[in-house]
Amino acid sequence: MSTRRRGVELEQAILHAAAEELRESGYAGMTMDRVAARAGTNKNAIYRRWPHRAALGIAAYRHLTDAVMPNPDTGSLRGDALEMLRRANETWSSPYGAVLRSLLAAAADDPALLDLMHERSGADTMDRAWLAMLERAVARGEAPTAAAHPRVATTPMMLLRAEYAMRGIPTVPDEVLVDIVDEVFLPLVRGRA
Repeated sequence: MSTRRRGVELEQAILHAAAEELRESGYAGMTMDRVAARAGTNKNAIYRRWPHRAALGIAAYRHLTDAVMPNPDTGSLRGDALEMLRRANETWSSPYGAVLRSLLAAAADDPALLDLMHERSGADTMDRAWLAMLERAVARGEAPTAAAHPRVATTPMMLLRAEYAMRGIPTVPDEVLVDIVDEVFLPLVRGRA
């Protein structure tokens, strides 16, 4: 006899099911019915936690990306920044990137999804990882205290996203990643002194 799941256990089952639906069908193919069936629950349990499909889609994407979030500590800011960009580049070129692209494509036609994406961007896991990396550099004496700022931290990823968006390429060449770090990010960090 199976026991009824509740709380965190049920929430994790729903997020896992939604993440699998996103990975297999993209946001356009993810339905609350399919997520409920995959999670072995009912739609009411989902709607109590996420009021609409857009909220569940964003939460499921975060669930996917939190599991693969890089946290390099190479001992240098340059090394950490290059490793972060390289891993992000690999991730965005993978099935996780396909999920993000499907969410971005759907956001054009779904105002609720677009609002949620904007609303959650300040608390993005990747942004926090970059800020933590800058804080480690400050602690090592490699960067000025003022460099540990959210706008500074998000600059490399914004530039990487722009490469994808503007050039429409499936992966960004490594020399571009090196340029982002050496020609933009590190001078920005140093300039905060």
